[in-house]
Amino acid sequence: MSAATPNLQDTFGNSFAAIAQAREARAPQLELRETGTVTSLSTGIARVSGLPGVSYEEVVKFPGDLYGIAFNVDEDEVGVVLLGDYWQLHAGDEVERRGHVMDVPVSAELIGRVINPLGRPLDGRQPIITSVRLPIERPAPHIMDRAPVTVPLQTGIKVIDALVPIGRGQRELILGDRQTGKTAIAIATILNQKDQDVLCVYCAIGQRASAVAKAVADLRENGALEYTVVVVTEGNDPPGLSYIAPYSATAIAEYFMEQGRDVLIVYDDLTHHARAYRELSLLLRRPPGREAYPGDIFYIHSRLLERATHLREELGGGSLTALPIIETEAQNIAAYIPTNLISITDGQIYLAPNLFDLGILPAIDVGKSVSRVGGKAQLAAYRTVTGDLKLGYAQFEELETFSRFGMRLDENTRKIIEHGQRIRTCLKQAEYEPVPAPGQIAILLALTGGLFDLVPLDRMREAELAVRAAAAAWSAEFVQRFSASERLSDADRATIMQTARAALAPFLMTS
Repeated sequence: MSAATPNLQDTFGNSFAAIAQAREARAPQLELRETGTVTSLSTGIARVSGLPGVSYEEVVKFPGDLYGIAFNVDEDEVGVVLLGDYWQLHAGDEVERRGHVMDVPVSAELIGRVINPLGRPLDGRQPIITSVRLPIERPAPHIMDRAPVTVPLQTGIKVIDALVPIGRGQRELILGDRQTGKTAIAIATILNQKDQDVLCVYCAIGQRASAVAKAVADLRENGALEYTVVVVTEGNDPPGLSYIAPYSATAIAEYFMEQGRDVLIVYDDLTHHARAYRELSLLLRRPPGREAYPGDIFYIHSRLLERATHLREELGGGSLTALPIIETEAQNIAAYIPTNLISITDGQIYLAPNLFDLGILPAIDVGKSVSRVGGKAQLAAYRTVTGDLKLGYAQFEELETFSRFGMRLDENTRKIIEHGQRIRTCLKQAEYEPVPAPGQIAILLALTGGLFDLVPLDRMREAELAVRAAAAAWSAEFVQRFSASERLSDADRATIMQTARAALAPFLMTS
């Protein structure tokens, strides 16, 4: 017993010495935290006192893992836009600075996912784990970093690819009254990018949950979710999330563009985005302007859409094509927000309610639709076959109006009207039924060549499908010529016309 006691004392003595040494060697890590206090709350807005060093658009954190963005930095208080469910917040809660602006996680793991603007999954799958984050607000590429738009973005919609073409890197506005098919055109364009090496980002801003679910289901059923990222805010989400949604989606799209990829982004729609920003601005007591929108409503959309571009080859040669959607009221395209976006974008596709009511789908008004860039990127084969198509269609619409008064028509006028009716019928297209470029060129060339004029109107659908089936049998070498920069040769035109004649033979009217 006496021999064991000194050993036990030595053991305790060594332990105490080690603890004392570790205590003396440890340097305390001090961390500065700047905090403030919530003074008042309103719908999607918190007013905070304190935070003397906070910067504009800096992220702040509230209890319950809730974040916000410092929007109004006044002398006495900070107006914060809340980015989540704020029901559990109370006056007196602590607010902490985070020291950075709002950012979003970006990686290839986002492809095929449905997320909110904060990068949190909404599809019930595992969280996105990535070390790369990009700020949602970034400067647009410099003018010297941009390249001309030279490659077409095929939508698979005949009337767009032929008459209102879109190029990769362009910004083309889709506008029209509600329930006229704006989202259907955007979804159909995404579906047509399958096997085209184009990534897609679909941004739903303040949409009904049922509309978002339908869009996601359509993408999944058609295999488009494999190359699409879906960023969603619903109508019952706080306005702050709806405000940052398009910026988050654009940051994700830019990540892939800077890797040299071609990206298509759809903003559905910027009407809800403008209304969310108006709501936030009024709650923050910013001065209202026209239609109660704040004075910088133009700037929030221009700095967003200017990020869509085609980069130079030295920077990877990637492109970002934007399809913003805007809703008009009573066909008023001269309203405040529509005119703002028309002036920012490189063209517009206008959907007319009267065409929709007549069953002319897609209900695109060719006369009011324009593409200011895409014509230069359009396949040369299209320019060969669509030269007189738009003029012939316009003449038909004008003559059709006069013919409704029961006037007697001469033979030439009657032929123009009958030809125009077939143009209109050929430009009709079922929802989510994209037509490949060879099929479109065969149909349009047969149309301009007058081959459809002898087909009864009630058999036009069958005749068109027959021409498309015949075009699908062309050799890969022949189809490859459609992608070339040269116009169709006389021999190629003859081959297409011969194919169309053979396909249409069973449908021709016999005298």
